[in-house]
Amino acid sequence: MFSYLISHISHLKPHISYLLTILCLLQTNCQSGKNWEKLASDPEFVHRAIKKVTDVMVEDIYSPPVASRTYAYIAIAGYEAGVQGNKQYATLQRQLNGLDSLPEPSSLKAYSPALASAHAILMVAKSLVFSDQKIKAFDTKLLEEFKDTGMPQNVFDNSIVYADSLVKRIVKWSTGDNYKKTRAMTKYSGSEEAGLWKPTPPSYMNAVEPYWNLIRPFMVDSAQQFKPVPATTFSTQKGSLFYQEAVKVRQMGDKLTDEQIQIANFWDCNPFKMNIYGHVMYATKKISPGGHWINITRLVCKKAKADVAKSLEAYVRLSVTMADGFICCWDEKFRSKVIRPETYINQYMDENWVPLLQTPPFPEYTSGHSVVSAASSVVLSKLFGNNFEYSDSTEIEFKIPVRHFKSFKQAANEAAISRFYGGIHYMPSITNGLKEGNEIGTYITNKLVTRKASTVIAAVKER
Repeated sequence: MFSYLISHISHLKPHISYLLTILCLLQTNCQSGKNWEKLASDPEFVHRAIKKVTDVMVEDIYSPPVASRTYAYIAIAGYEAGVQGNKQYATLQRQLNGLDSLPEPSSLKAYSPALASAHAILMVAKSLVFSDQKIKAFDTKLLEEFKDTGMPQNVFDNSIVYADSLVKRIVKWSTGDNYKKTRAMTKYSGSEEAGLWKPTPPSYMNAVEPYWNLIRPFMVDSAQQFKPVPATTFSTQKGSLFYQEAVKVRQMGDKLTDEQIQIANFWDCNPFKMNIYGHVMYATKKISPGGHWINITRLVCKKAKADVAKSLEAYVRLSVTMADGFICCWDEKFRSKVIRPETYINQYMDENWVPLLQTPPFPEYTSGHSVVSAASSVVLSKLFGNNFEYSDSTEIEFKIPVRHFKSFKQAANEAAISRFYGGIHYMPSITNGLKEGNEIGTYITNKLVTRKASTVIAAVKER
């Protein structure tokens, strides 16, 4: 009898194994069904979407101003898609210049904020970048990952439909900012007049975005709103202030410490460095200055364990501020058209002098790094605190080691002085650029509302 039972149990083993497998799958699906909201609310979906846009812009070689415009539009789309229906966060419509109305999701339908946000970010980016198929392919991959969370089909569909309607509106809004108009304008190749900007070696490129002050700002009233003090009056006299400022650039370049060289290279962020060795010429592609601060935001959000909504808030506040910072900065660059240190020193001091960093192809005053970094530090300090410590690993993929900072202001100041170490800016461009950036950052931080009044009041009471 015992042997009979053993033989029959052995015979049933494959069936028992099959039934156990089915039960495990059912249990897993059931758990997935219960946990899909948690799985689909991972802010990493948003971080990855924005990082993909950064990677594509690096590959497509986007200039700093154009990259900042792209970040602003994708961040606005992502923010609006991710916070609609959220009682804590306020819409940006009627706050941003020209953005009068946006579609809203139906309150009777369930949708996923993270899915709608990530999809909106990528679809707006698809309309703005050259390598749009790379963005589309990544979007397809990300959508499959959202489905794998066990998200109900109706929630998935509702999220996509809403995001697509929002994308359509944001893209239409973007077409009215004069960007297309500036594509057809005459290129600027410098001036032979003494003291004015001229193309610099090794590639002697035309100036980048000479008409960027015509781009519609996002929050500021005009490109001239934060006009800095005038640049130092040009002179070739040895006793003049301008000559002495150039002497300081040269002296610094000739006695750089290892630490100063590391700082200059860390913040270089030259999207298109031209390398020439004899008859061989090739370009090195790197992240833009704005892209660097976007990635700092990603790292900080992850360290702070910011959820989807707060991460989107950080991205949009930063992006809008940087975009307006570039518009204001470029307005001054092409008003003053100040000659670069490399050109001045080669002409009036030492024809063989070469700066550590490759001189960017646009006028010198004010320093774009200083303006944008100072503005960014104001934004991030407001969101995460004045003494938020973090490690910046942004440049690892470009074979530059991690740097550690005790605050965003420290990082901004280091980014600014790095341009002096690099030999591409005079000191007034840095100090006045920092001042300009702080004013822009403070203005937008105070004016832009992303938290509803009731939320702010509650937060104040808790303190």
